[in-house]
Amino acid sequence: MSAVPTIHRFPVEHEGAVVNAYLVETASGVVAVDGLLQVSAAKEMRAGIDRLGKPLLAAVLTHSHPDHYAGLGQIVAGDDVPIYAPQGVIDTITADDALKDQIIGPMFGEEWPADRVFPDTAIGDGESVTFDDVTLTVIDLGPSESPHDSPWILGEEAKTVFLGDQIYDHKHCYLADGFYVEWLRNIEKLRARFPDDAVFYIGHGGPVGVEMWDWQRGYIELFVDTVSSADWSEPEQAKATVVARMREYAPSEELQFLMELSVEPVAAKLGLRE
Repeated sequence: MSAVPTIHRFPVEHEGAVVNAYLVETASGVVAVDGLLQVSAAKEMRAGIDRLGKPLLAAVLTHSHPDHYAGLGQIVAGDDVPIYAPQGVIDTITADDALKDQIIGPMFGEEWPADRVFPDTAIGDGESVTFDDVTLTVIDLGPSESPHDSPWILGEEAKTVFLGDQIYDHKHCYLADGFYVEWLRNIEKLRARFPDDAVFYIGHGGPVGVEMWDWQRGYIELFVDTVSSADWSEPEQAKATVVARMREYAPSEELQFLMELSVEPVAAKLGLRE
């Protein structure tokens, strides 16, 4: 029987963490799943690799948002290893990184990685990579929570999934990219794909189970409905209305800034704002 790989989550202290990333420990090495956002967190993850005393074999990416790739340079730390992602993820990161640098750099200052490493090895939907006897299989969703999303299944039974940001764990969500229709469609696609005892390792909080599909769908639908029904003749009041309603659904302040950043872009997509 194959050995069950060990999953390590970073940062180790999860309280207040902006985003999660993971190491999958195999018999002879480790594989990184995502690359974190902040320099300090990414360096902590690299130190975790060094403590395990096993070489980094590869990295895989769950989607194209910078909080999942920006710290890759610190994590790979000069190792010549492949960084796998579907071509659409690679293309999106390459096209959008300069703009993300202008927006996110000033927000995080020295914690924003100045030298960012991009995925360099394309992989197609349903294709797998194997390390020792551990297999990771990619799902190329296309646009969803981000402009291009690519969860990874660990093993053959599809009971362990690195889901990226398809589910947020009772935290406020980022919808500013505007693909909420596709996201809702992918929720149903993924819900049908995995068994009831599946465990999802996600970017924000978790791990969670299949019960969270309903919560996530409800959040997206409520957000879009509330933006749609707000009185945009008074934009500031409209935004305040949306924020207040979403705080009722998700009382935590965690990642509220992501939700607030999403209000006006979604209003614009709905034709309510220029």
